[in-house]
Amino acid sequence: MSSKPSVLFLCVHNAGRSQMAAGWLRHLAGDAVEVRSAGSEPADRLNPVAVEAMREVGIDITGQTPARLTWDDAEASDVIVSMGCGDACPVLPGRRYEDWPLTDPAGRSLHVVRQVRDEIRDRVADLLRSLDAQAPPEGR
Repeated sequence: MSSKPSVLFLCVHNAGRSQMAAGWLRHLAGDAVEVRSAGSEPADRLNPVAVEAMREVGIDITGQTPARLTWDDAEASDVIVSMGCGDACPVLPGRRYEDWPLTDPAGRSLHVVRQVRDEIRDRVADLLRSLDAQAPPEGR
């Protein structure tokens, strides 16, 4: 892993879970981690309930756009976190993989999406701690 790790969050539509995870990681890590998110079948727009749930905690994801997963995104990532993208998620040697079984916020109430948001926050915080533990010492 380089001195600045990169994380790719994947879900099917790249409109809810992966966007919330990317928002949390950007918020918690600042520019210490390169953050990407994508979907195997991207939606036309972000899930407005996910946007609202993130806004409630001071994180604005409205500038993000659902994006299609590319091989280049996967190759450029040290860690690939999937959230229900199944067989569409790439498997590359030398990458760390995590699968987070999270409720899909599509069509869910704000109450449910808040719970998903908070679970994602906890998982992202754990991921960030593990990245800090794996980072090479300064000057290497």
